[in-house]
Amino acid sequence: MNSAQETKQFAIGEHVVYPLQGVGVIKRVEERMFRGVATMYYVIYLDISDMTVMIPVGKSEEMGIRPIVGDKEAKQAIESISSKYEPMPVDWKVRYQMNVDLLRQGSITSIAKVVQALYHRSKIKELPVQERKLYDNALRLLIDEISFALKKDKKEIEMLVFSKLEK
Repeated sequence: MNSAQETKQFAIGEHVVYPLQGVGVIKRVEERMFRGVATMYYVIYLDISDMTVMIPVGKSEEMGIRPIVGDKEAKQAIESISSKYEPMPVDWKVRYQMNVDLLRQGSITSIAKVVQALYHRSKIKELPVQERKLYDNALRLLIDEISFALKKDKKEIEMLVFSKLEK
């Protein structure tokens, strides 16, 4: 078996971020056969969607699975949403793709940028349905991760995020 595949980065019970999906907890690590090869998988439970996913250990980094940020980085992300934002393209399809690409990066900073940009865009004109879903998803991801990082209630973080967006 491939030794890189065997290198576990996360422990059982550890909270992780799965880009575009949310914050999850590693429930177990198990071996499964895939195309005749024994492969180690993280079994991750995503509370926000009540879903369990299996991610090959060797592909977790490539898929963007990462630990929850520290409190310093979480606070910086909150502060960044009240900073001056860059105007987005008028064409919603171009804007949508730019924001999806930012979310795929998976960093809390890129998630915060998406929330900030779409929030301000929604103040100018109502967002198309797909963009609205993207905004709601990014907002949920941001609140979820920051609440874990700062060990605070999600409602409290939500109020803080909106107060920063209004600045």
